[in-house]
Amino acid sequence: MDSSAPDLAALIEVTAEVFAVNGRLLREGDSLTAHAGLTSARWQVAGLLLSGPSTVARLARERGLRRQAVQQTVERLKAEGVVTTRPNPQDQRSPLVELTARGRQALDDLRPLERRWLEYLAEDIPVEDLRVAIAVLSRLREKLDARPATEFGTGAGSGRQSA
Repeated sequence: MDSSAPDLAALIEVTAEVFAVNGRLLREGDSLTAHAGLTSARWQVAGLLLSGPSTVARLARERGLRRQAVQQTVERLKAEGVVTTRPNPQDQRSPLVELTARGRQALDDLRPLERRWLEYLAEDIPVEDLRVAIAVLSRLREKLDARPATEFGTGAGSGRQSA
């Protein structure tokens, strides 16, 4: 192997761990939020709205999700009275989504549970390790955003590769 080549085995392990951790975070998040009538997916979207109204497209970009999936989540949250929508003065085709008082209360109710859960998760991990993890994951996200996987071919028989 070329000494300048990246260590793909390490990146494969990181990717596998990220998938495993994500699955567990979603499962445990579902358990944590169930009493508030939320799921992990709904919690993620609602939580992004704490900083103010947003469009579905912006919410999807922030979490790296498909716009359609976020739209479905917003529709469920709207039906449950957690969010509402209003016209967007900058783009009439893309309404603004915002938390209702009920949605804000649900997130406020979750905050102490979330804090205890996060304290447990972080208790034996040095803050320096967490900062390194943040830096690595941020860099991977930047690279994923900069060049989609489709540029590397679309599976068997595509015959196309990027240089």
